[in-house]
Amino acid sequence: MLAKKKTLLLLAGTCFSLLGLFTQAAQADGLADLKAALARLPGQTPVKAVVEAKTWSRQGDGKDADEQNGQASISLDDSPRGLQILYSKDLLTRLETEERAKEKDSKAKTPTIAAIKEVNSSELRPMVSAVGNLSRVLEKAIFKSEKADANYNGKPARLLSFEIPVEKLSEKDRKYVKKFEGSLEVWIGQDGIPLASRMHQAISGRAFVVISFETKNEEELVYGVSGDRLVVTKKESKNSGSGAGEKGEMRVVKTLQVQS
Repeated sequence: MLAKKKTLLLLAGTCFSLLGLFTQAAQADGLADLKAALARLPGQTPVKAVVEAKTWSRQGDGKDADEQNGQASISLDDSPRGLQILYSKDLLTRLETEERAKEKDSKAKTPTIAAIKEVNSSELRPMVSAVGNLSRVLEKAIFKSEKADANYNGKPARLLSFEIPVEKLSEKDRKYVKKFEGSLEVWIGQDGIPLASRMHQAISGRAFVVISFETKNEEELVYGVSGDRLVVTKKESKNSGSGAGEKGEMRVVKTLQVQS
C-alpha cells in the first residue's frame, strides 16, 4: 500500500511538472507570435495621413490653477523620400498670433504652440512606423503572463503582460529614484499582430537632497496596419507630477487617419 501511494505521488508530481511546462510553452507562444508579426511588418509601404492632436494641461492647484486646451492638425507623407509634414496656413497664422501675444504678455495662453509640439517629426515617426518603438520597449520588458481576452472590441485576443524594470530609465535619472513601478500590457490578435498596448509608470524620489517628487505616466495606444506598416491610429498620454510645492497634469490625445 505504501509503495502504491508513493507511485501515485510520483505520477501526480510528474503531471504537475508537465502541466507547468505546457503552461510556460503556451505563455511563450504569444510573445513569439508578437515578435514574428513585427518582423513581417518592415514598414516600406508609403503612407499619407492626417494627424490631430488635442492637449489639456493644468499647472497649480485650486483657484490658482492655470488650465489650457490646445488643438493642432497636420498632414504627413512618409515615403522613400522621407517624412514630410504639411502645416496648413490657418495653423501657421494661429501660431504667429500666439507668438505675438506672448511677446506682449508673458502670461498669455498659447494652446496652439503647446499642441504643435505634439505633431513634430520626433512625435509622429513612432506613429507611422510603430514597429521600432514597440520592439525597443519589448527588449527591456520582462514577460510575466499571457491570457485569453475575448472582449477586446468584441474580438478574440490575447493579453500579454510585462514588467518594466527601472533600468528603462537613464543612469542619470536612476540616481534620484527611490521607488519605481512599471508595467506594460499588449493585446494581440490570433495572428500575433498588436491591437493595442497600455503602459503605466509610477516614480518617486528625491533630487538635490531636499526636493521630493512623484510622477505618474500612462500611455494607451491603438494599432492598425497599412500595407506592410504598423501604425498607431490613436495615442492617449496622461502625465501628472508634484514636487517643490508645484503640481501639474497633462493629457494628450492624438489620432491618425490614413488617407487612401
